[in-house]
Amino acid sequence: MSNKKENQSIVDSIWSLFSSITLAVVVFSIISITSIVGTIVEQQAEPERNIKLLSKFFGDAAPTVFRVLDTLGFTNMFHSWWFITLLFIFAANLVICSLDRLPKIWKFVKEPVKPLPPELLNTVPIKREAVLKGKIDNTKAVVESAMKGIGFKANIHQEEGGLQLYSEKGRHSRLGVYVTHLSILIILTGAVVGIFWGFNASLNLLEGTTSPVAYMRNGKEIPLGFEIGCNDFEVSFYENSDTPKSYKSWLTISENGRPVKIGGKEVTEIDVNRPLRYKGITLYQSSYGFSPTKDSLFKLSVTSNDGKKQDIQLKFGESFNIPGTNIIGKVADFSPALGIDEAGRLFTYAEMMNNPAVLVEFTENGKQKYNQWFLKRYPQTWRVPDGVVEFKDLWGAQYTGLQVRKDPGVWIVYLGCIVMSIGLYAAFFMSHARIWVSLKDEKGSIKVTIAASTNKNKIAFEQKIDKLIKGLKTES
Repeated sequence: MSNKKENQSIVDSIWSLFSSITLAVVVFSIISITSIVGTIVEQQAEPERNIKLLSKFFGDAAPTVFRVLDTLGFTNMFHSWWFITLLFIFAANLVICSLDRLPKIWKFVKEPVKPLPPELLNTVPIKREAVLKGKIDNTKAVVESAMKGIGFKANIHQEEGGLQLYSEKGRHSRLGVYVTHLSILIILTGAVVGIFWGFNASLNLLEGTTSPVAYMRNGKEIPLGFEIGCNDFEVSFYENSDTPKSYKSWLTISENGRPVKIGGKEVTEIDVNRPLRYKGITLYQSSYGFSPTKDSLFKLSVTSNDGKKQDIQLKFGESFNIPGTNIIGKVADFSPALGIDEAGRLFTYAEMMNNPAVLVEFTENGKQKYNQWFLKRYPQTWRVPDGVVEFKDLWGAQYTGLQVRKDPGVWIVYLGCIVMSIGLYAAFFMSHARIWVSLKDEKGSIKVTIAASTNKNKIAFEQKIDKLIKGLKTES
């Protein structure tokens, strides 16, 4: 035995290594364990975020642990050379294992069932016998019917002193495990295609702005091949709460300076559960933020006491008239989240637009008349002595945070999952079953010998054979 191993060539040794089930188990275990780490550690994120996460597990040692993980490539694991190498080793192992074992299985699949010589009937795992009255021709018809009742179409072979009926089903189910192997290779191919030709970037897009690129976490620009613009953004909150209920964006895609219609519309509304897909790129609503500029516009709807209404857009410091009056309002202050403390003093308690409010100073004929805070979320603050001032929005002050993802391998992965379903169904729920029924004429009676075999679920198949015997006795 040792001489045989010593005489192996390098190629034979490599083939033997890669055809080993042990190698498959080891490599798959390493991939699984490292994938768990790669899932916990946020990929391509700012170091501070991962250090904060790791501190929950390692306390003060978190920075050291992060440096070790970063050095080993766990902060960008799915693009690391060693992880991709593991995928290729696992793929090679699957291919060689399959090629090494396939010829024996293919022999079963390629060769259809044949009549079994009488001396071999006793060697088949499942065997039943019965004696029936009548003639062979009549019994043959009964056996054919009984075999059909358990799902077998009989072939007939004449032999000395009688005849043999034989059949099989599920011959190709033996390939189920290899179909599953193929599906894994397809899924791995899809993953590698996504790694090399896809990207996962982000884009913070202020209302009223456009961008032809997205950005990786390292700051690298990713050209999109089109421009994405944010027409508007809105966040709604649960009543009497600062907990966001939903947030959505209205986006426009443009090419060559012209908006593109998607679903018949130039403006597409997206939210967390409804992304926008265009040319293989998917835009997900992932976050939002507050970043006002000098060009941000206060959107107001002003109604006088006599019912005259006017929609107004103005910048900070600009003025407007209450329709039909000499009352002039001027935007004097703004708070993204206006609160009031126990002493009755107003203060801003957050940097996001949790409870936006605008302060308007009102004058008449150059003399100050009154001023008032108008809160977007509280209509009871909109009434003034001379009418109603509805604060609708501060447009151009919020940005939508988009996750921009392209994965050209996703359809390959979906195909692999479909193929895997077929392979697993064949491997676990189908079996290769064969049956031989010998009919011998013995002194006016017919001796029936049933031999059968199956590669899985033997107990259930034996129950079918017993059903066959019962059917023969009933019909005879």
